[in-house]
Amino acid sequence: MVWEDKMITNGEPEDEEEEEEEEDEEEMVDPLDTVRQKCEAAEHCVHTRERLEQCETRVGSRSATEEECTEELFDFLHARDHCVAHKLFHSVK
Repeated sequence: MVWEDKMITNGEPEDEEEEEEEEDEEEMVDPLDTVRQKCEAAEHCVHTRERLEQCETRVGSRSATEEECTEELFDFLHARDHCVAHKLFHSVK
């Protein structure tokens, strides 16, 4: 019928209203990402990241190796997460 084909929109299509609402909203920033970035700059995290990058360079330069950088990766993640654990809840409201 005719009612199914028409939609009342107060003079404006709904799509434009949704786009305006999305533009007005600010992008949310995850506090976890912010704290992780700060912690990665800490001295201990920088040291473990350097060890990880050295391992990745060493492994990447070889064509046939069974060496993996799992230990170095876990050391870096542990150091970063240890730092994050102490700082995260101070930034949460």
